[in-house]
Amino acid sequence: MKSIDTFDFQNRKVLVRVDFNVPLNDKFEITDTTRIDAAIPTIKKIVNGGGAAILMSHLGRPKEGPEEKFSLKHVIPYLSKELGQEVKFADDCIGESASTLAGGLKPGEVLLLENLRFYKEETKGDEAFSKKLADLGDVYMNDAFGTAHRAHSSTAVMAEFFPEDKMFGYIMENEVKSIDKVLHESQRPFTAILGGAKVSGKIEIINNLLDKVDNLIVGGGMMFTFIHAQGGHVGKSLIEDELLELALHTIEGAAERGVNLYLPTDTIIADKFENDANSEVSSVDDIPDDWMGLDIGPESVKKFTEVIKNSKTILWNGPMGVFEMDNFAAGTKAIALAVADATSAGAFSLIGGGDSVAAINKYDLKDKVSYVSTGGGAMLEYIEGKELPGVKAIKE
Repeated sequence: MKSIDTFDFQNRKVLVRVDFNVPLNDKFEITDTTRIDAAIPTIKKIVNGGGAAILMSHLGRPKEGPEEKFSLKHVIPYLSKELGQEVKFADDCIGESASTLAGGLKPGEVLLLENLRFYKEETKGDEAFSKKLADLGDVYMNDAFGTAHRAHSSTAVMAEFFPEDKMFGYIMENEVKSIDKVLHESQRPFTAILGGAKVSGKIEIINNLLDKVDNLIVGGGMMFTFIHAQGGHVGKSLIEDELLELALHTIEGAAERGVNLYLPTDTIIADKFENDANSEVSSVDDIPDDWMGLDIGPESVKKFTEVIKNSKTILWNGPMGVFEMDNFAAGTKAIALAVADATSAGAFSLIGGGDSVAAINKYDLKDKVSYVSTGGGAMLEYIEGKELPGVKAIKE
């Protein structure tokens, strides 16, 4: 497999699949630049190496062809500023304007193509559409980990037209390397922390991790399904009745494999789902009928923190409570700080999933953990053990 660090980009036109699916406000201004910022080192590597970069991305979910609010032209001012050079823009991703601009591109220049999803062929993984995109350049690079679990034209099918000249950009390379390090080269003890609202979205992950981890910490709304499955009284807390049996099966599976499964023993309960609700600490299995658990309690925080600080590899996906409400954020904040402390003591920590990343950013700890994954769905599928089309297409 070719590497971005050793490849000679001189006089090559590199088609880069980036993830510029950024949020825009009603004035078409970018409200979160994280995804663009992450792609800058890859683009600079190409142009500084004497190549030209042709950037391809989607934005939003356009239904019927071009729409103003989904045009990638809105990212041009910010992208140009960050790269320190003018970025050219093609008002179509295929066709005459794309061909003309790509054909005239000189070494060191950058061209952004219009939204790929203005064509339904993109999400269908259409080969003819892929070929039209492929004809615009002579090297293919995938740097959009957030879409690596999709077998779309620009994320997987295009690679077929570049059997020799295809590679990962820095984002893809670092994502795959970091997740592989956690799943296949983990130092012991290895602790996985899973939270979030529901068990249903984490079943495959739990099953795959039970064969790999030493400790599994469960928090967030999903903890109440486990507590209720064992006969605990959880009041109005979130539970998934259809998964009670599966929760028991997971508890048994952990015991059989010698995995330490840590469930909260106490919780912060509230009489309604609001930040200013009445709240108190309760035993996790004895919550009053009209109350609900919205965070892990101080006893659980103490135990979980102890486990995390004695770990050498940490994977965290999902908050411990409703951390968006300040009165129910203490558990998530404590776990975030514990992960940061363990990292500074030499552990390798991988944070993934939108809410966990939001928590790390909220408490300004991004630089205090080893790696923060940008690809929510893609990361989860990779941890589940699934083969990602975008990764497979480059590695083959």
